[in-house]
This record gives sequence, C-alpha cells and structure tokens, in this order.
Amino acid sequence: MHSPRLCCSRWWRLTPGGATTLVMASGARFGFRRSVPLIAGIAIGLATLAAAAAAGLAGLLLAIPSLQLIVTLTGSAYLAFLAWKISRSGPPSSPTNVHAPTSLIGGMALLWLNPKGWTMTLGAAASFAAVAGGPFRLAVFLGTVFALAATVSLILWCTAGLLLARTLRTNRHWRVLNTVLALLLIASIIPMWTG
Repeated sequence: MHSPRLCCSRWWRLTPGGATTLVMASGARFGFRRSVPLIAGIAIGLATLAAAAAAGLAGLLLAIPSLQLIVTLTGSAYLAFLAWKISRSGPPSSPTNVHAPTSLIGGMALLWLNPKGWTMTLGAAASFAAVAGGPFRLAVFLGTVFALAATVSLILWCTAGLLLARTLRTNRHWRVLNTVLALLLIASIIPMWTG
C-alpha cells in the first residue's frame, strides 16, 4: 500500500509545469509569433539558472532555508498572478481583452523564482561537474544544453496551444480552456511546497 503523500506526489508529476502551461496558454491566446519573447525568456532563464547552479549559486539558495522560503513564496505569488490573468481573459477576439503576452523578463522570472528549477539544475551541475573541467566550462555546457532543450520543448507546447485554439468556437470554449489552464498553473505551485 502506498502512503498518501507518495501517491499525491506521483499524481502531481502528471501535471505540466508552470512554464509549459504558460507557454501553451500563450500559444492558444496570442499565437506563436507573439509567444516567442516568453519562450526566449524561459529558455534564457533556465540557461542562466543552470549556469548559476554550476557556479555554486544554487548551493547557497539550498543552504539558507529562509532564502529558499522567500523564493518559494515569491514564485508561488507570481504563478498565482499569472493564473488569475489567464482565468480572467476571454477569447482573443474579445474587445475587452487587452492582456498582452508575458514578456521575456516575465519568462525569465518564472524560472528564477522556482526552487524546483534551482534543485534540478543543481543536481545536473553535481552530476556533470567531474567531466566538465571546471566551473566555467560546466556553466557554459549546462546553460547551452538547458537552453536548447527548453526551446525545443516550449516550441512543442506553444504549437499544442495553437492547435488547441483552432478547435475553440465559442466564448464558453475559451472560458473552459482558460479555467483549465489557470488551474494547471495553480497545480504547478503545489510541488514547490511538497517536494
């Protein structure tokens, strides 16, 4: 018999992360071209996060619990704000809809304020440290690999959002999609506090 915490932690792994959910919502809402700054911001954010982890900055974050709590609180608030924006938006053609896509800086902040991202990149830095030949080479290597992988993944999620948007015909369809995406974004906050 599995413990409730283990079952719950496995279930949350099935939800897309905050970055992928946000990119999918942006693709559905604004199209691919207008989502490029968000995709670039997330890729740059992940690349710089990986480079910082390779340089030892993630170790500092993990060693100071109060700093980690501040990052978790700020990241959770930012994701909740983005979920609120998504849930409040109507169809792209709505005359009252003036929301702009999340910016390059917003995409970078999404990664920098995610303690799970810090933990993941710190793990990668620890795994590859012996073969990199120094912190600078490790930072360049991890930054490049994470940026490329994120870009490919986010392009696929954005395209999925675009294709999904083509199936939506009514305001009700858009309300349902916006609500589901906002709830997925909120769900992506839970692993920040449970793992």
